[in-house]
Amino acid sequence: MDPKTTALWRVARKLGRLASDKKGRTPLPPLFFVTDAARTPDPAAIAARLPNGAGVIYRAFGAPDALAVARALRRVADSRGLILLIGADERLAAASGADGLHLPQRLIGRGPGLRARRPGWIFTGAAHDASAIKRAHLAGLDAVLTSPVFASRSPSAHAQLGPIRFASLVRQASLPVYALGGVNRRTAPRLLSTGATGLAAVEGLV
Repeated sequence: MDPKTTALWRVARKLGRLASDKKGRTPLPPLFFVTDAARTPDPAAIAARLPNGAGVIYRAFGAPDALAVARALRRVADSRGLILLIGADERLAAASGADGLHLPQRLIGRGPGLRARRPGWIFTGAAHDASAIKRAHLAGLDAVLTSPVFASRSPSAHAQLGPIRFASLVRQASLPVYALGGVNRRTAPRLLSTGATGLAAVEGLV
């Protein structure tokens, strides 16, 4: 592992040990690498540096080579012992042999139907506030990624929550919560007392 990944992995594993899976249903990775078309143009290369037990969320956003990229990530995941989730696209997830699906906040309500069709899959969702986190729990999702905890270059990022507000959301949650947004080796240690299940990062792993 490179120094950035090593630093994040250490914090993520500590968070995973400190936090309990409140649903007790599905083992979850302590660290997710979240792809981005502009900021992570070669996601398979980054995934190949992840430690065994980490996770990848591939967000294709309709890319014409999405299936090829997803299958390449599946091969890396198999060789590295990673969990692979696909963003929003159930067909792509099935075609690539992914382990589950990551839903944007607007699609959280599809959780029950997806769970009925794909009972063996892992389902995570984006949830930016307490209301969305509650909806994700009611929809049967396994975990949520809450963002942005810190300042982020994502074009869709809201105002940063900061560790204190993020910790408050975690305390109110009835399912595991990951920290996303501006998470890197410098900011991650500030999350150790928040109760988060783990970390999710885009540029923090580049």
